[in-house]
Amino acid sequence: MNIIIINGPNLNLLGKREPEVYGSHSFESYFDTLRQKYISINLHYFQSNIEGELIDKLHEIGFSYDGVVLNAGAYTHTSIAIGDAIKAISTPVVEVHISNTFSREEFRHQSFIAPNAKGIVTGFGLKSYELALFSFL
Repeated sequence: MNIIIINGPNLNLLGKREPEVYGSHSFESYFDTLRQKYISINLHYFQSNIEGELIDKLHEIGFSYDGVVLNAGAYTHTSIAIGDAIKAISTPVVEVHISNTFSREEFRHQSFIAPNAKGIVTGFGLKSYELALFSFL
């Protein structure tokens, strides 16, 4: 089973950026933990701060992988193009957020990903990624 975790803008700063919201661990160290825990899954990771690169990656893997766990960061609330890319591919996508976006600013309550996603996991810290992985098992 091939599953990819795709992280969008500013998530490369996990562990440094607003630790009171996002925690103090880097995503890379958390990803290593997931790979060790789920050795039966071919788990891949991609991160970009660039919207077009996220879309390109979705197009690249969108017909051959078994699942995508996507945290598009702020693009969740602004990118019709990422929503359209998810709609265009056959690989199921689970939208993930570390923080509870519904307890934050009003603009974060809108998602252009959700209408085309298999589901959403939000507000459980880094554990949100693992909860999303369960949906593919």
